[in-house]
Amino acid sequence: MTAPAPASQQPRRSLRFAVLSVVGGLAVCGAALGALWAWIAPPIHTITALTRAGERVDGFLGRDSDLLFVAAAMMIGLLSMLAVVSAVLVWQWQPHRGPVIVTALWIGQVAAGATAAGVGAALAHWRYGTADHQGVALSPENRVHYFVEAPPVFVGHHPLQIAVTLLLPAALAALVYAFMTVATPRDDLGAWPGEDPLAEAAAVF
Repeated sequence: MTAPAPASQQPRRSLRFAVLSVVGGLAVCGAALGALWAWIAPPIHTITALTRAGERVDGFLGRDSDLLFVAAAMMIGLLSMLAVVSAVLVWQWQPHRGPVIVTALWIGQVAAGATAAGVGAALAHWRYGTADHQGVALSPENRVHYFVEAPPVFVGHHPLQIAVTLLLPAALAALVYAFMTVATPRDDLGAWPGEDPLAEAAAVF
């Protein structure tokens, strides 16, 4: 029979400090992931061409249209990796285990997604520039112009698609934390038992 986990010692840091540390730390990690994504995400190669009828047409070079999804999926993958790692690390902060810290975890994960998307998009556009398909000069002698464009951070521009990028990793972090919670034999999760969780939440907010 597995021995129950020992109760935690009185924490040296307050619950407010723990909440702010989790949210702030994840936001900073999100910015770092955004920079990493801007470095490894594949650029999109496009063309603007002049047809024989004199019409301008835009298109993707080869199968680069697939990279629109690949780049966005890479962002979700990096944020999901952060979600799993952060949930495990936050769980190690035993004195503060409970509903307040897991709330800070998923809020911090949403903040990480927002900062990763913002930093990643800004750095990608700084690296590749903004393609001006309408402004490029074409002529019968120069019918084709090639562009290298920044990859997208989201699968699409619809609010629901943006929400999936931000909320899916947050839900994954909460799920990982929940799995570790149900695997713990103690009802109090071995956390510091000094206060009622509702009272702790009221003290923080």
